[in-house]
Amino acid sequence: MRRIIILGSTGSIGTQALDVIRANRDRFQVVGLGVGSNRDELARQAAEFGVGATSVGHDEAEQLVRDTSAEVVLNGITGSVGLGATLAALETGKTLALANKESLIVGGSLVTSLAAPGQIVPVDSEHSAIAQCLASGTHAEVARLVLTASGGPFRGRTRESLLNVTPREALAHPTWDMGLVVTTNSSTLVNKGLEVIEAHLLFDIPFERIAVTVHPQSIVHSMVEFVDGSTIAQASPPDMRLPISLGLDWPNRVANVGVPLDWTTAQQWTFEPLDEVAFPAVRLAKEVGVAGLTFPAVFNAANEEAVMAFHAGTIGYPDIIDTIARVVGEHDTASSLTSSVLTREGVFEAERWARARAADVITAH
Repeated sequence: MRRIIILGSTGSIGTQALDVIRANRDRFQVVGLGVGSNRDELARQAAEFGVGATSVGHDEAEQLVRDTSAEVVLNGITGSVGLGATLAALETGKTLALANKESLIVGGSLVTSLAAPGQIVPVDSEHSAIAQCLASGTHAEVARLVLTASGGPFRGRTRESLLNVTPREALAHPTWDMGLVVTTNSSTLVNKGLEVIEAHLLFDIPFERIAVTVHPQSIVHSMVEFVDGSTIAQASPPDMRLPISLGLDWPNRVANVGVPLDWTTAQQWTFEPLDEVAFPAVRLAKEVGVAGLTFPAVFNAANEEAVMAFHAGTIGYPDIIDTIARVVGEHDTASSLTSSVLTREGVFEAERWARARAADVITAH
């Protein structure tokens, strides 16, 4: 039986993880629960699963990880504030089921240098798919990683047609419901850009060998192309409980956690090239990823500020990416923030600078 700590237990990932565990109590035991602020729901969950170790807020989450005996930490915290918990899980030798992609992206080498082989198990559907596909060959045999993107609610739109997009339209994702920031990020393709950086860090594949293709049906979750021309794809209906279950017990599969595809009915899966003129976020993210160090932290922080400003009605939809690009460009000249060695303090300092600079850019808009 695997002992599990779930951070972000009242969020989408956390509640679906509890669904998986609820149906497999002979396989998993919840020994720790952490939330951002929802104490009432935390108390209800703790009572249902018999959990005595709980935390509220990201500082307590890090301490919960360090103090609680467990095999697996599912980090479902939203945002880069999950970095401390990610580092704590790795430092204490626990398997890290990573749904909090931001902590890996901003932490970069801080995170990867701590991780033993196989210690980080991705929970994002795309990266879980890649991990499954990689079982078909060795690292040396990988030609490319191909991440799929649904294209979001504005697939096929020109940049000019996006000028008057409303917050409500940006949140109308055709497949997933992921909260305000992540759903908006999916519409701008910032989320896919972050996932490209995540794929590079998780699988040690250069950015020039990581591609994105638009797949509106969200059935093929990602693919690996091998040197002999073979492409292995992972396909399943869009249900996060499948990658979550793999994260909890990798590499073992949990029976009946998801509904399989129906091969008795006609289906059509389509793939389209990414329009980098209308959606330049992936290209910008690759540039940021190549630059490394604190650049991904600046990219992520500037985006969060811009997304909130868009939803507040302060800036327009295309201004989200424009704001990120400007702040990232200015970071290149902020020498005091671009040390050649990445530190935890440096990450947080760069984030503070990026948020303040993005706020200035937004105010002057």
